[in-house]
Amino acid sequence: MPALVNYRGDDEYHTGGSLCSKDSTRLLSVYGPPCKRQRINDSYILFLEEEKKPSIEILPDEILYEIFRRLPCGQARSVSACVSNRWLTVLSNVRSSEMVHGSSDDIEMVQENDGFLTRCLDGKKATDCRLQSVAVGTSARGGLGKLSVRGSNKVTKLGFAAIARGCPSLKVLSLWNVPSVGDESLVEISKECHLLERLDLSHCHSVSNKGILAIAQNCPNLSSLTIESCKNIGNESLQAVARYCPNLQSITIRDCPNVGDQGVATLLSSLSLVLKKVKLQSLNITDFSLAVIGHYGKSITNLALMDLQIPTQKGFWAMGNAKGLQSLTSLTVVSCYGITDLSLEAIGNGCGFLKQMLIKKCCFVSDKGLVSFTEAAKSLECLQLEECNRISQHGILGALKSKLKSLTIVKCMGVKDSAQDVSELTQCMTLRSLTIKDCIGFGNTNLSVFGSLCPQLQNLELSGLCGITDSGLFPLLENCEAGLVKVNISNCLNLTDRVVVDLAKIHGGTLKVLNLEGGRRITDESLVAIADNCVLLNDLDVSKCCITDNGLSCLSEGVQIDLQILSVSGCSKVSNKSVPFLKKLGQTLVGLNIQQCNIISSGSVDSLVQTLWRCDILY
Repeated sequence: MPALVNYRGDDEYHTGGSLCSKDSTRLLSVYGPPCKRQRINDSYILFLEEEKKPSIEILPDEILYEIFRRLPCGQARSVSACVSNRWLTVLSNVRSSEMVHGSSDDIEMVQENDGFLTRCLDGKKATDCRLQSVAVGTSARGGLGKLSVRGSNKVTKLGFAAIARGCPSLKVLSLWNVPSVGDESLVEISKECHLLERLDLSHCHSVSNKGILAIAQNCPNLSSLTIESCKNIGNESLQAVARYCPNLQSITIRDCPNVGDQGVATLLSSLSLVLKKVKLQSLNITDFSLAVIGHYGKSITNLALMDLQIPTQKGFWAMGNAKGLQSLTSLTVVSCYGITDLSLEAIGNGCGFLKQMLIKKCCFVSDKGLVSFTEAAKSLECLQLEECNRISQHGILGALKSKLKSLTIVKCMGVKDSAQDVSELTQCMTLRSLTIKDCIGFGNTNLSVFGSLCPQLQNLELSGLCGITDSGLFPLLENCEAGLVKVNISNCLNLTDRVVVDLAKIHGGTLKVLNLEGGRRITDESLVAIADNCVLLNDLDVSKCCITDNGLSCLSEGVQIDLQILSVSGCSKVSNKSVPFLKKLGQTLVGLNIQQCNIISSGSVDSLVQTLWRCDILY
């Protein structure tokens, strides 16, 4: 009986001893009615559960912080961050400067932590947790130099605080369409990332002047600033940048309704000796800002003025007449009604070193202004005209009297096919590149004029011109004495194999790039001529042409020794029979486009992908 009384259920017998009060239930279970008994009490179960937990989890965050900052290497910190969100959060709060380095290797690694890593987080991938991971993972691997966050509403101050503490080497920060990022995030960055050189903000509606002020005050190395569609950023931000950022070289401001003359004028006048690139678009500025640009823009080399509806002819005239833009080499003017013939001539006179000029959608510029501008701008080399419908062939031929090296004309409806006596015109011996795109009135007569006046052409692009034919293009090909290197005659629906054969025979020894896309009358005959004559060709596009397997067969047997890029996209007559020829061409190819070649089977595509493993194949 004593044995039964002292039985614990663990096959052990005890002798002697007395029964305590808490054993009364056992005694009743023996002498009383049978019942299901609890063999281990609740407190003992809780004790066992506590024993199962790692002891380190019991420690407060402050102690974990001290432990983590003494981890021996970056790999150990990264592994620890994967344990739990709590550990990740604690690790992300440790500054790089607070790490305790136990070896000379660790110290040397920190010294080389110059920020060469780049991370880009888009959409759903951009979260606070991911930013914390980036901060921990890059801090010991060279340091984060560039960070881009795009299209997310899940990043907050918490994530950027981690970036700031863990990535003091950050030099470039780009934020696009992140409405949850506000001034607090930029303040955190400004506290730690004093090496920041470039800040890009686009569609960040929660950022205001406060955030920009913090960056300006704490990041003196800032050299590039872009602010686009940020409705709460105004003149105060530009004034702060002008005051605290003496190294700013590039500024882009677009679609910010609170930015006006006061901010722009302060910025340009204060940084007149360092500011090199300026882009102003869709702003509520007036003639005053343009006058300030013209007077104080002594160091500006690249200037873009776009969609400025308020400035008038007076403002653009003042900008040029001030003659302060002596370093300007590139000027872009788009959709500005204040650009007229008079103001354009003033700009030509005032910008003595201007080399590149783009005029787009400026409806008040005519032939007179264009000719006056090109005569005044003695250094002009590249001229691009887009959607300037008052410009005609007369103005363009007048512009050729200057020393242009490149001329581009796009969608200028005033350029029409008309007879022109070229005997009185002087040849433009400097022009090397000519581009005519989508000018519906441009035809063979215009083409013959350019052929007569531009014998040194090397790059020729005639795209979307339905008015030109083989007979119109041949004289130009024949007169190009220097030898054409790049030719684009895409979407010229009336050109046939004849002109391609002539091109290959005349310029096959110099031609490197040829684009025949959309040539519905281009067939295998063109590929045969290319294969026989174009030795140096390395880029060929015959997309949406009427070529077949036979043409590709001839091309694979051709004389070209360095064909690197080939596109046969949308060629409906190219089939599986072309696969051996493409494989042969693939010995030199680095890019192949066979998209929309619907009768090439998936098995043939797999075979090409497997064989041409060094070639990027689009299919």
